[in-house]
Amino acid sequence: MPRTSMATNPSSGSSRNRVIYAALAGNLLIAITKFIAAGITGSSVMLSEGIHSLVDTGNELLLLYGLKRSRKPADRFHPLGYGRELYFWSFIVALLVFTVGAGVSFYQGVSRVLDPRPLESVTAAYLVLALSFVFEGTSWLIAIREFRASKGQAGYLEAATASKDPSVFSVLFEDSAALLGLIVAFVGITAAHQLHIPELDGAASIGIGVILSATALFLARESKELLIGEPALVAVQESILKIAGEDPSILHANGAITSHLSPSQVFVALSAEFCDGLTTDQIECTVDRLEARIRQRHPEVGLLFIKPQSRAMWQARQPRSPPPALS
Repeated sequence: MPRTSMATNPSSGSSRNRVIYAALAGNLLIAITKFIAAGITGSSVMLSEGIHSLVDTGNELLLLYGLKRSRKPADRFHPLGYGRELYFWSFIVALLVFTVGAGVSFYQGVSRVLDPRPLESVTAAYLVLALSFVFEGTSWLIAIREFRASKGQAGYLEAATASKDPSVFSVLFEDSAALLGLIVAFVGITAAHQLHIPELDGAASIGIGVILSATALFLARESKELLIGEPALVAVQESILKIAGEDPSILHANGAITSHLSPSQVFVALSAEFCDGLTTDQIECTVDRLEARIRQRHPEVGLLFIKPQSRAMWQARQPRSPPPALS
């Protein structure tokens, strides 16, 4: 999905880590309490919720690993660095949410619907749900606060699709799905106990599977787009072209090909038409000057290549729009 608007400043490393560590601690505590409640009550929805929280705990560890790997400096085997490792592990997180979290929830739900069993010690389940809501809500508040600080004037969904930092929006959406799952679990357990229909406990587990599936598909789509390579935000591209166009040695800033290598590193290939009559030394000075000005305004530009090229040549080499599909 194209990214059109959002604050251009990426989240700091310390802020990202704080969000992930908060989610990690919360999910680990929640998983333990849910498994205890599942053993006491025999509730399939509590077991599904416990597995869901355990998967989320593993996901936070994978995100932390991806962040650590993404900070490795470039070497001769990976000259553009390791920034996209974060995008890869974010994609793996989405797959785990779908295959393990949603898959187990569906399995537990269908099994309990086909083989219903009355719930026991429902009070313990309510206590665990209340504690889980407190833990999960605290993690969610930390994530939403960090996300709100970076989203600018964009809406929440628009900002999520515009974000280049999956370590923040992945935690936010996982926590949001977890809170919805807790509500579904509460409704399912209450209905199964009060109406004496244990199949509703299984139906709630299936509902949690639906929530996790939708969340996983969204995270997978966004992580895939980042992994393939997304351009910098439109505002960043326009700013780079403006800086180049204002240089006295540049006749016209033709365009820029950009790609995010990580949330805080952008690759830029800038095409510019230089003024006629410049010497080689003058062109080199212009390139150095442009690099300094662009990086001063946009420190996230890690790799910058400037190609002297006429405007006509740039336009001729731009990809053509595909023909309309035949109806």
